[in-house]
This record gives sequence, structure tokens and C-alpha cells, in this order.
Amino acid sequence: MLFCCVSWKENNTQIRSIFAFKSRIIDFEKALMIKNSRVLLCALPAFRDSTMKHLTFPEFFEKSQCILGEGAVIERLRRDSEFDLDPHIVNSAFIYDPGKRAAISGIYRQYLDIGFKYNLPLLISTPTWRASRERIEKAGYKKTDVNGDNFRFLDAMRKSYGKYAGKVVICGLLSCRGDAYNQSEALTSNDAQKFHSWQAHKLAEAGVDFLLAATLPALSEASGLAAALAASGKPYIISFVLRSEGTLLDGTPLRDAISKIDTDVKPKPIAFMANCTHASIFKSAIMHNTHSSSLVRKRIAGLLANTAELEPEELDNSKQLVEENPQAFGKSVAGLHGELGMKILGGCCGTDERHIDNLAKQLFKDLKNAKNNSRTY
Repeated sequence: MLFCCVSWKENNTQIRSIFAFKSRIIDFEKALMIKNSRVLLCALPAFRDSTMKHLTFPEFFEKSQCILGEGAVIERLRRDSEFDLDPHIVNSAFIYDPGKRAAISGIYRQYLDIGFKYNLPLLISTPTWRASRERIEKAGYKKTDVNGDNFRFLDAMRKSYGKYAGKVVICGLLSCRGDAYNQSEALTSNDAQKFHSWQAHKLAEAGVDFLLAATLPALSEASGLAAALAASGKPYIISFVLRSEGTLLDGTPLRDAISKIDTDVKPKPIAFMANCTHASIFKSAIMHNTHSSSLVRKRIAGLLANTAELEPEELDNSKQLVEENPQAFGKSVAGLHGELGMKILGGCCGTDERHIDNLAKQLFKDLKNAKNNSRTY
């Protein structure tokens, strides 16, 4: 559900009215105004503001109390779409086929609509999780700017939301070369830097707001990825898959992983995150007595949570989608903001627009209550 705000004068009084449109935002040249039971047409400028000046991502991150993250994209296309994912680049080529483009656009629109509805800062990521040079060539898109085209696809969609576009950031998404749930396939740090540099620079050149390396199971590849992202000149975030005992999948304690990357890579990440991890497992991990620390809780800024309270191996071997009640999901994930100061909160596998809407609703309510309580002192 999208909203268009229309204003007119009646008896010398400026009146504003909000109308809901079930269709996607395109360019609303006209809007319907209902006045005294009559329907009037009113010319409006296109519902976009191409002159909107965006903050840099570090400024955006610093000024935002809380940033709503998107929910699942790839996993939803896999289970809900009539279209097959590419065996090499997954959903990165969906934008080149009209039917597939409509399917992936519909998912992104749902998340943008939710952010717009609650007026929350929003993070969306390019569908480039598997768009490395190696995979792009295997998929037959060697001469196509897959990474740049996917950013431009999302950027055009962002601009269609008018002034709200200034509250939306687009990250260029990368991940490990191999299986994200199999740490034994992780690259060495040097090999990872060489392998991921090409994609990092492609996304940076396209103009993404920042880079996000997500679903990382091992320190070796994560550190090399961090070096590749740092060399691109863009701000970046590193996101791990976590175990409840406070380690990466390769057994590295969180405190050691973060300390090493912060020490070895310059500039260091804006922050760290976790993804594809249930909220309860995430909380156990960062509160672990020996494998975490106060520094870890300061440097980790958020979670893109899945809906399965399972360890990674259990989740990877599950033949059925493990879902969670959307209201319970929203409450538990939003609670990480108040309890642990997490700033970026969204969804991963198992989530859809229902989970993100409930999360946004809870965050909106919590932020409003916090603001009201601060006024009483």
C-alpha cells in the first residue's frame, strides 16, 4: 500500500489529504482528490525528487537511530516464484527478463513500501550476492555490467519514492566464493582479496552507498574481503554467520575476528553485523562470556535475522522452510535495538513482507515511546 499526499485550499485554509494506492509507484502525474463527494483531477509533479541530496553512508549511519533492513529476496524467489534461479549468479540476471524483473521488483517494492509507511531509514541490497567475475562469466554475461545494472535498477526504484529516497541506502552486496555454510571452502586472506577486488570495484564504480560482505563463515576469507572492500574507496560492513557460543562457523571467537580485521585492514569497517542467524542465537553469541566482549558489542551494529532457531548445519540440512510467527519475529528482533543498541535490523531466510512489516511497526512504536519518555524528564 503506497500513499500520495495532495494539498489544496478551501476557505483560505491549506488542507492536506493522504490517499492510498494499491498499485506500484510509477510517476504520478495526476492524483484523485475527493471533495464534497466529487472526484477532481489535480496535476502533480512526478512522485520523485531527483535533486534529493543524500548523506554519505557514514553520516547516514551516525545520524540514524535505527535502520530497517530488507527481508529475504533470493529465498523468496526460490520458494514463491515460478522462475528458476541461475545456477551461477542466482538472481543477478533477473533484471534482464521482463517477467523475472517484475517478480524481483515486487519484492523490493514491498520492503520500500514498508519503510515508507513507517518513515524509517531503510537499507536495501543489490541482488549481486553471487555476482563475482568468475560466476558472471560462467553464466554467459561476461560483456554485461551485471553489478552496475543491478545498482541502477534499485537506484531508479529508490528515486521513485520522492523525498523518502533520502532515507534509503543501497549497499553493494558480496559474499564468499564458496558455500556460505561450509567454512572448509573459505579462501585464504590473500586469495580472497584478489578474488573479490573485481566485484568490489564494479559496485563502487556504479555508485552504491556502501559495500556489504555478508554470510561469511570464516575469518580468512572475511579478512581478505575486507581488504578488497577497503581498497575500493567505499565505506563497508562485514557480516558473519554466527554460532550461539560466540564464534564464526570456522570456530574463530568473535572478539578475535573483529580485532584482527580492525587491526589489519585500513580503513577498517564502519561496523560489523551478523546475518542468516536467528535473533536468539545472535544474542547468545554476542553476550558470550569468553568469545565476545564489550568491544564486540560496540562494533557489531545489527542483524539480518532468519526465522529458524537452528544452528547453521541444522538449517542447511533442513528440507523444509522453518518459519516464525511474524509478530514474534518483529518483537524479538526489534528488542535487540533497546536491549543491545543494535542499529541495523532486518530479515534473512524465512522472512517476507509480513515479518518486515511487524519489525518496522515495533521499531516505530519503540522509537516513539523512547522519544515520548525523554520528554518527561
